[in-house]
Amino acid sequence: MANDSKNIIRLRIHKRIRRKLAGSEARPRLAVFRSVKHIYAQVIDDSKGHTLVAASSAEKEGKNGGNLTGAKAIGTLVAERAKEKGIKAVVFDRGGYLYHGRVKALADAARAAGLEF
Repeated sequence: MANDSKNIIRLRIHKRIRRKLAGSEARPRLAVFRSVKHIYAQVIDDSKGHTLVAASSAEKEGKNGGNLTGAKAIGTLVAERAKEKGIKAVVFDRGGYLYHGRVKALADAARAAGLEF
C-alpha cells in the first residue's frame, strides 16, 4: 500500500517535470527508470516519439542495477551508444526520482563518458 502511494507521488512529479522538459532531434531526452533490481536509461526523440538509444542492467548478467556500480556502468554504456549514433547533447529526465544515489551516479557517469547536459 505504501509503495503504491510512493509511486503515485513519483508519477505526479514526473508529469510536472515532463511539462517543462521535452527532447528534440537536436537534444533528445535521457530518461531514467529505476526499479529495486535494475536501472534503465533511454535516449528519446519526443518530436518523433522514437527511442534512439537504450541501455539497462537487465540486458546482461553480471551488471547489477540495484547498486551504484551498476548505475555507473549503465550511464557509461548509454553514453557510448549515444555517441556512436552521433548524439552529443541531451536533456536529462530524472523520471520523478530525487537526483540522488543511483540516478545521480548514472548521470555523472554519462557526463564523464562524454554526454553534455
